[in-house]
Amino acid sequence: MEDNYSKAYKEVIEILNFVPQESVDKIPQTMLDTFKAKMDNNYDFKVDISKSFEEQNLLDETKAIFANIFRDYWATPYQKERIEAKEKYDRQKMEEEKKAKYNPDDIFNKRNKVNIEQKIEETATNLLIEVKKEKFYEKIISFFKKIFHIN
Repeated sequence: MEDNYSKAYKEVIEILNFVPQESVDKIPQTMLDTFKAKMDNNYDFKVDISKSFEEQNLLDETKAIFANIFRDYWATPYQKERIEAKEKYDRQKMEEEKKAKYNPDDIFNKRNKVNIEQKIEETATNLLIEVKKEKFYEKIISFFKKIFHIN
């Protein structure tokens, strides 16, 4: 698996060079030092100043890092509250989907439905088949027909 975080750290540091210093100062120095220490120095990334942030060709990890930086350090209290409410809503929705998919009460119901459907299929394939027995004299006649190649 490719290590995208080291590349994302490089992208973050390069972009922060174009951010006003007062905004950069809001980010803890330890975090910036971590980004610089763990960034991939061989990764070549240049910010295209003619494009907006959204138009930049950024890694998903970079976008996630900036989302966290914005939420934790740059957002106003109102924005922070809205972001946290949205994240809480998204987590609850995911939990509800998981609960619906993996509900322990329904697992047994689904298993019973599957077992019932399998039994129905088995009985459909195991239905009584009419076995036609040849009488003794018919066997003898068919034997002679086979010998003399008569249909």
